[in-house]
Amino acid sequence: MKSNNVEQQQNEATEEGNIDLLYKIIKDDQSILESIDSKQFVETPLHIAAAMGRIQFANEIMRLKPSFARKLNEQGFSPIHLAMLNSRKWMVFNFVDMKKQLVTDQGREGLTPLHLASEIGDIEFLAKFIYACPESIECLTARNETALHIAIKNQQFEALQFLVGWLVRNEERGVTELENKILNQKDVDGNTILHISAQSSDPRHRQFDCW
Repeated sequence: MKSNNVEQQQNEATEEGNIDLLYKIIKDDQSILESIDSKQFVETPLHIAAAMGRIQFANEIMRLKPSFARKLNEQGFSPIHLAMLNSRKWMVFNFVDMKKQLVTDQGREGLTPLHLASEIGDIEFLAKFIYACPESIECLTARNETALHIAIKNQQFEALQFLVGWLVRNEERGVTELENKILNQKDVDGNTILHISAQSSDPRHRQFDCW
């Protein structure tokens, strides 16, 4: 009964973004956050706060338990994944500002936030992620797909243009090698983005035939 009451209070604190109640719960049970963290796959208060857009509460939780930011729930999503899936733009930006490495975190099927941004074609997210964490462009899904694969397979041509443009304009050392690596990456079916473009009957793919 006590456990159920604590869980109810915890949910109430998170849903309301009530930091005072959070500390009351911690005072009553100082090991509560550690207990949650001991589970491999679990929906933490940070997951709930992220999905609901409770930024101040999320920041407090991240300071108390930084590991929650990279924890996957039972569906294979981290808090930043849930913030994206629930269209909590400022929560997503807040996560990246606090810990840019979250951009490379892989959830179910190896999807990173950059992959999700490519899938939905959100240029604001793509720009935030790629400039905060350039190495995220090299992350692959469980199907060996780059963010460019994801964009072209979902017909997100503006997102694809953005990512290719970033590769071309990037002035960091080794840019040519990186560009070739990404453009020539094969998915599990052996297709590069150029193969996918050539196989498509959609005329919007033609703009990429010159790569």
